Amino acid sequence: MRLFVALALPDEVCSSLAGLAGGIPGAKWVPSANYHLTLRFIGEIENWRAQEVDDALAGIRGAAFDLSLHGLGTFEKAGRIHSLWVGAERNPALTHLQGKVETALQRVGLPPERKRFSPHVTIARTDRAPPEKVIAYVQAHNLFRVAPVRVECFTLFSSRLGKEASVYTPEVEYDLQARAAA
Repeated sequence: MRLFVALALPDEVCSSLAGLAGGIPGAKWVPSANYHLTLRFIGEIENWRAQEVDDALAGIRGAAFDLSLHGLGTFEKAGRIHSLWVGAERNPALTHLQGKVETALQRVGLPPERKRFSPHVTIARTDRAPPEKVIAYVQAHNLFRVAPVRVECFTLFSSRLGKEASVYTPEVEYDLQARAAA
């Protein structure tokens, strides 16, 4: 199984993000059904280990929080812009949740995440897009903002490659408390 832990986004947020699609020749836009904010990529694991992951994630306690998405940015590799994203405002509850997910997964034997947590929603793959077009697009849309949304759970997703795009399936949802226990 190929797995990742993420925040699913409500339909109204996905619709707003989908409104950004288009305007960069060569970009491959992520289907709105695939929008999510990754807390931790797990990758391919055996079924028995997936059960351990589920058990570990089920033990996480955290408080519900508001998530704000705004601004655009890019990720580069070897000097080439490969993806376009909408940023998520860092807040203590989001950082805390991501840290708890990371700790829980390490406790069941997964290696630590090498990349620093950078909360975002990928909206396009831009490997084949002219860099100057991507940069101009980011500058033109940098004031993009979505009204804050309440995050009341996080989700374990499975991923399988499809013809056009990967297919993400929510496997298990884990609830967050309305208010953290004292």
